[in-house]
Amino acid sequence: MDWKKIYEEKRCTAKEAVQSIKSNDRVVFAHAVAEPTSLVDAMVENKEAYENVTISHMFSFGKGEYSLPENSKHFRYEGWFNSPNTRKSTELGHGDYVPAFFHQVPSLIRRGVLPVDVVMVSLSKPDAHGYCSTGVSSDYTMQAIKSAKVVLAEINDQVPKTFGESFVHISEIDKLVEHSHPLFELGLPKIGEVEEAIGKHCASLIEDGATLQLGIGAIPDAVLAQLKHKKDLGIHSEMISDGAVELFEAGVINNSKKSIDKGKMVVTFLMGTKRLYDFVNENPAVELRPVDYVNHPEVIAKSSNLVCINACLQVDFMGQVVSDTIGTRQFSGVGGQVDFVRGAAMAHDEKAKAIIAMPSVAVKKDGTKISKIVPFIDHGAAVTTSRHDTDYIVTEYGIAEMVGKTMKDRARSLINIAHPDFRDELKAEFEKRFNVKF
Repeated sequence: MDWKKIYEEKRCTAKEAVQSIKSNDRVVFAHAVAEPTSLVDAMVENKEAYENVTISHMFSFGKGEYSLPENSKHFRYEGWFNSPNTRKSTELGHGDYVPAFFHQVPSLIRRGVLPVDVVMVSLSKPDAHGYCSTGVSSDYTMQAIKSAKVVLAEINDQVPKTFGESFVHISEIDKLVEHSHPLFELGLPKIGEVEEAIGKHCASLIEDGATLQLGIGAIPDAVLAQLKHKKDLGIHSEMISDGAVELFEAGVINNSKKSIDKGKMVVTFLMGTKRLYDFVNENPAVELRPVDYVNHPEVIAKSSNLVCINACLQVDFMGQVVSDTIGTRQFSGVGGQVDFVRGAAMAHDEKAKAIIAMPSVAVKKDGTKISKIVPFIDHGAAVTTSRHDTDYIVTEYGIAEMVGKTMKDRARSLINIAHPDFRDELKAEFEKRFNVKF
């Protein structure tokens, strides 16, 4: 059958599409920028038709109205990553969080551990053969489409067409809604003196020809800003942002020295500004692959000269890293941090480095500074990266190498890169704990 005829048969309004959702269903949203706003809004508007619908996703830019207390009869948020718009629901108890490594999510969906009744996705316009692109999200989105009983799609002509494993044929969609709107954008972060110093320290650990994994925010962008003099860098990362575009256009990133997927920037999702989305559109130098490929430690281990850089909230004297909780509060999620840290540890060429980078202090709303290097992690906090996995810790004051170091040497190295305002009390805690002079 002609795909255009199928398209017309499946085209409907958002209000009509969400009638496919039934009480007790699990509804999964495509990840992050790929969240289909028209379908999510229509679902919330139609809430009186549902009871006990479970909503699952990782990061979300949307309104998150389904997670509000007044909607708890209709929707239950059960996320794989807490976002600002859903965080409160887990704190109040009517929502919840499912711990999972990012690379495991497609497998959990396939095995039915995380069953998908309905998936809602945002797709590009179909090409001449009836294929749409998921554009900015392959990660778990592609597996959710394959496993879902019902696929609801928002067709948005502003979604870029990306190469790799990101194509969905019109015949795979149950109902589609046309809705043109700009994609969510993450504004460019402000890089201050602290971030610049961290960026310089991280850049000193990156050699020509390295393959990079970077997250998002001021620190990854500060690192990228310090790499303009490097040569032949490559990207194998769960995501990229605008900073990578600049280095690609400058010829610094060319992916020529990669040991796998040579010549390609391989990512699993995208998050940035319109500049990034325009850059990836129909760009054969960029490929989106599912997260169980991109983030699988066995795949990561094949990357030559790998340097992965991730952030955290707290590090204790032993090198235990807390990245997703603040005490008992579930702040975010593990994301791909552990996937890449373990992949780097397993690296075949033994040149890989896993860096945890952070400012030395956090600043509370009242202006009070808190050291992020501590003798003990906060009560109730969960360890994200274990002390056995930790490699390098970087702050604006320097680099602390953890591998092969005793507990005392680890603690000394960490105190030396802590904020000067806290070093004396940290030294006192060191002496109390280890019964030796600092």
